[in-house]
Parts: sequence; structure tokens; C-alpha cells
Amino acid sequence: MFATMGALGLAPTAAAATPPEDFRAPRPSDFHLTGRSAGKVVILGGGIAGLTAAYELGKAGYDCTILEPRDRPGGRNFTVRGGDSLTDLDGHTQRSRFSEGQYLNAGPARLAQWMVTLDYCRELGVPIEVFTNTNADAYIYHESAGMQPGKPMRYRTAKADTYGYVSELLAKATDQGALDQQLTADDKARLLSFIEDFGQIGGKADGYAYKGGSNRGYTTWPGAAGTPGTLLGDVPDASAVFASGVGRHFSFEFEFDQAMLMFQPVGGMDQIPRAFAKAIGSHRFKLGCQATSLVQSADGVAVGYRDPQGRERLLKADYCVAAMPPHLLAKLPHNLGTEVQQGLTTIRPSSAGKIGLEYRSRWWETDHRIYGGITETDMDLSHIWYPSYGHHGERGVIVGYYNTGSNADAYAALTPADREARAVMQGVKIHGEKYRTELANSFSIAWARTPHLEGAWHSIPGGPDAAVYKPLNEPAGRVLFAGDWLTYMDAWQHGAILSARKAVTALHSRALKA
Repeated sequence: MFATMGALGLAPTAAAATPPEDFRAPRPSDFHLTGRSAGKVVILGGGIAGLTAAYELGKAGYDCTILEPRDRPGGRNFTVRGGDSLTDLDGHTQRSRFSEGQYLNAGPARLAQWMVTLDYCRELGVPIEVFTNTNADAYIYHESAGMQPGKPMRYRTAKADTYGYVSELLAKATDQGALDQQLTADDKARLLSFIEDFGQIGGKADGYAYKGGSNRGYTTWPGAAGTPGTLLGDVPDASAVFASGVGRHFSFEFEFDQAMLMFQPVGGMDQIPRAFAKAIGSHRFKLGCQATSLVQSADGVAVGYRDPQGRERLLKADYCVAAMPPHLLAKLPHNLGTEVQQGLTTIRPSSAGKIGLEYRSRWWETDHRIYGGITETDMDLSHIWYPSYGHHGERGVIVGYYNTGSNADAYAALTPADREARAVMQGVKIHGEKYRTELANSFSIAWARTPHLEGAWHSIPGGPDAAVYKPLNEPAGRVLFAGDWLTYMDAWQHGAILSARKAVTALHSRALKA
């Protein structure tokens, strides 16, 4: 009868009722006819995984309480605005002096269009805008290859030269019969036609030579009649292009999780945890409360925690979703067993750091014609990001370095003032003195030295499906684990969300059978 009603348009068809992917949010009606009801859940950590778990469980009426040691939800989703402060593990305290409307996404800063994070932006009413991940007019600056201060290379120029010489070599090899065993005559003709255009190289009569072209850029841009434009000269030879190492940056834009278009929430990445928190309800949060123990029994869990006044408290619930960083969770006294502990201690935190440099003018737009995107370097600052918001505004915040690993550790060891000085000293080599003279203020973060997180993302030997992590991928009694570190998308909010939804599904399934 239901199928017939669906055919008549009086009820949803099976196809219409099927979700676009495997997850189905719990609903109060799931408990009808079971004689059971949603229970109490304590969630350790108010990062994206913890927020997702509370939000989805709340849809079915679970009584969720989030224990979060910081004074805000979001975890590594941290947008720094004027007035925000942070004291790191070394005792360095910074208070942001960013102007109104200026901010630094100190943690996650971009969203690929296929990520489930965007689905939550839609569901929670978080507006988004384009994040410019690659920009042909940004720079590449490789000091080790002999590039001189004040003479960085435009990304478009480096790309044109690399693609040009690769195309020339491939065309010559094809024409000389090197690929005859792999290609038919028609295939060779089609390949040559493609690479002549792809690399802007000459044809057979010209020896397929690469001599530059419009893809490299212009010293005088094409304009009105009488101004055809002057092509950028001084084309380096193939050896110099390959020795420069610029080609290693071009695969970045083809990476599945980095390819344009990419997006960001309007007004800062923390609009996502803010929207989650609003939907969950402020009464569900215990901010400034640090978990001190986790004990489960046959009929529930008991979480010890320290409240903002330093008093020891105990919170009892039916279930627990542990969404803390694994290396910190491993330090928490618990009775979850040695296999759980081994899994937690096998995962290691990784380092990353950023600095936001606020400038009194948007000189990168007026002087360099750069609107968003990333400049790549071989210096220890690694990357410079230009803001993808506020174009043509009075001020703007550049990410003066975004580095990882040993480079991040080196910056973490410096004071905030010394981090700024080092970042600016290197940035001047690329952008000139305005990088120094127009600077208004800065704010930096070293995630490995940030309390309650002590890492940016994680090293997961063997991947999340390795046998050592099996106790973490399944419920440990009444305790379930969630976090990007249990996925193949570590360091992405997408991973944290999917892990939380997996935990929610497992918890809800158990609750329906309890």
C-alpha cells in the first residue's frame, strides 16, 4: 500500500527516502515500540567531532553534556579576532589587536566542495564564499635555487616554463618514434596537437621548441588599439627551469582535497562551531571543565572533571563519546583496557603553525595585483596566504607563514615577537619593504604548544584500519571514540564529522537494543 501511495505521489518513494550517503540521523521515533528512550551521554571535547556527535544525538532526544576545557567550543577550529587571547604551554600570552572585521583562521581554513562539512554549513545556515587556493599571480620564491630578493617568480610564469619544456621534450620524443610501441599514428597526432597547445610550443617545422608565450605573462599588458602587449622576456633554458624546483608545487592543485573550487564560511571558520553550539544549546556545554578520569561499569560511565573554579566534580551518564585528541586521552586515567591504551598511544601528534599579519593597506592587491591564493617558498615559513575576503578593503590579514614539522617546531620555540620578526624578514625578500612598514600587528599560533590540544593533526602508523586501532573503531563498552584521527581525512573537519557520525550510529544502535 505504501509503495502504491508513493507511485501516486501521496508518500515518498523508496528512492526519495534513501539518503545521499550511509548516515541517517537518529530520530525520536526510532524509540517508538521499543519501550526504550534516549539516555544521557557525556562528550569529552567540544571540537568538531564532539559538536557533531552532540548535534546528531540531540535530534533523537539524547541528553548530551559536552565537557570542554577551553572557554569556547571548536577545538582546532579557532578563528582569532581582536580581543582574543591565548597563553601557550611556554607561558607566552598574546592578545589579538586585529581590527574590526579582520581575522585569522588559525586552524582549518578551507573546504573542498565535496566535503560533508559544506552539508552542515547548509543545514546550519552558515553562508560560504570562495577560498582561492591557487592563484596564477601569486609567487614562487626558491632561495636555494638562486632566486634573489625582490625577484620572485610569478606562479603562472613558473608553470608555463615547466609545462613548456616538458611539452617540448615529449613532442620531440614522440616525433622521433620513442613512443611508437605505445601509440598508434593517430594517437601520436592527437598527442602532439594537445601538447603544442598545452605547452605553447612550436610545431614540427619549429622543432617543437618552447620559446615562451602569453602563458608566462606580460611586462606590458594587452590594451587598447596600438597596445598589443609586451610578452615577458628572459625565458630561462630547460636546465635552469628544472633546477629551480618550481615544478614541485604544481601537483598541489590536482590533489583531490585541494582542488578548486574551495570554500570558506563568511566571517571566519568558527562560524561552523558557533552554529553547532547554537543548535545544540548553551545549557549542554560545560566550558572550562577538564576531564580527569573515565570509568565505565556495566550500567553506565562516570567522568571526573575539574570545573573552572578548580573543584573536582563527577558526571554520570549512560554513554560517553571520547572526542579528545588521542595523545591526551591516553593520559586520562581510565579502565578501558590495555588494547585501547595501546591504540591511543600509537597515534602521535604532528606540529603546525601560523601567523596572521594585519596590514594597514592591501598593498598586495594594489602593488602586486594579487587577490587571494598562496605564495610558495623553500624558506622555513613555507607558505604565504593572501586573504580571500575583504577585497578592496582598507586593511587585510596575510598568513605570514603556515609551516609544519621541524619548521613549525622551530617557530614554536620562539617568542611571538621573534616569530613575527622572522616571518617579516623573509616576507620582505618576496614583497619588498611594505611587508614591514605597513604591518600593524600580528598573532601567531604553535599548535604543539597550545593547551588541551598539543598538536595540529596526527601521525597514524598503518592508517586508521590497522589492527592496533580496532579497539578505537568499535565501542569500548559504553565508550565510543570520535575524531579526524580515526579517518583517512585526518586534519580535516570532514574527517571529524564522519567519525562522529559513525560513533553516533553505533551508540544509537546499542541504545535501541539495550
